[in-house]
Amino acid sequence: MKVTICKAKHTLPIPLFISTVAAGFPSPAEDYIDDALDLNQLLVSHPAATFFVRVQGTSMQGANIHSGDVLVVDRALEPKHRAIIIAVLNGEFTVKRVLKQGKRLFLAPENPSYPPIEVREGEEFQVWGVVTYVIHKAK
Repeated sequence: MKVTICKAKHTLPIPLFISTVAAGFPSPAEDYIDDALDLNQLLVSHPAATFFVRVQGTSMQGANIHSGDVLVVDRALEPKHRAIIIAVLNGEFTVKRVLKQGKRLFLAPENPSYPPIEVREGEEFQVWGVVTYVIHKAK
């Protein structure tokens, strides 16, 4: 996986409607905007420790992470069991779910076509951050 770190140069407030959108039965729309929504404020809790990365590959499609998606990654968060993380293993970047089983650590894909990877003693391993959001186009 190729990692490109991007920093926001500008903030662009986007209109936020006060009413919610029904995902079940439709409801009448209201014709006014309540506030503006800044996606940086919504998606980034720790600006100095957050970066975006574009996904390449299919190993995480079961977690609804697809090739071309953009991940929001927070380096300030501690990776917990079952968190989705960006890691470097033996010099290569990967996005996987971290699984802790006793003293053993696994990087698990979310696609049965790929096997889990056990992180073994002596291997170069570093967590770069915890994935907090996935951004992709609606289909």
